[in-house]
Amino acid sequence: MKIRSLVVAGSAILLAMLALSAWAWFQLPDGAQVPVHWGPNGEPDGWGPKWLGLLGLPATAAFVLGLLALIPRFEPRLANLSRSAPAYVAIGLAVMGMLAIMHVAAVMAALGSDIDMSAVALLAAGAMFIVIGNFMGKTRSNWFFGIRTPWTLSSERSWAKTHRLGGRLFMAMGVAVVAAVALIGSEAAVWVMLAALALVIVVLFVYSYIAWRDDPARIEAGRTGSAR
Repeated sequence: MKIRSLVVAGSAILLAMLALSAWAWFQLPDGAQVPVHWGPNGEPDGWGPKWLGLLGLPATAAFVLGLLALIPRFEPRLANLSRSAPAYVAIGLAVMGMLAIMHVAAVMAALGSDIDMSAVALLAAGAMFIVIGNFMGKTRSNWFFGIRTPWTLSSERSWAKTHRLGGRLFMAMGVAVVAAVALIGSEAAVWVMLAALALVIVVLFVYSYIAWRDDPARIEAGRTGSAR
């Protein structure tokens, strides 16, 4: 799967989001105020004009897609990124899909539906984490995509071992978030996700150093002045 397929598929998602916004635009009266922010309990706590409610998430998706399209142009390890293309495409589309799901829910809320936005966002994020975890171990060392610490960037062993562990942890986190929404509700699940994410970041940061330290082929930037 080529990286350019991400731009094609991502553009289709973005156009679908914009088409939904265009349809909803004519369903809402001029001057309508719609939900644009939701609290941890899933209830709207901020309101704004319809252009903001209907175009905010498509604008975010357009920015994300543009960034994903530009990264290969600036990647010093382009060969490695190319070998990571299936993971790059899948994870990029997972992010775009999460934004699209949230946009559908936001449009429904703007039109008057009673939507628990926190539950929608958490379930979408949980699914995204599962996709990320499934593909994380299939990435190669690069500067823009993946778990980038000083140690993963200077040791192929650290990169590979950290991403294999990260894949398992992200999948477990995704399952935990989805289960938390179902079992204890979205308001408490927000804190579960934040705590799990913080723990995963700390564990992977420390583990990347340990894996680097035990790699006889590691590159020490202070001695060589560069990283492989």
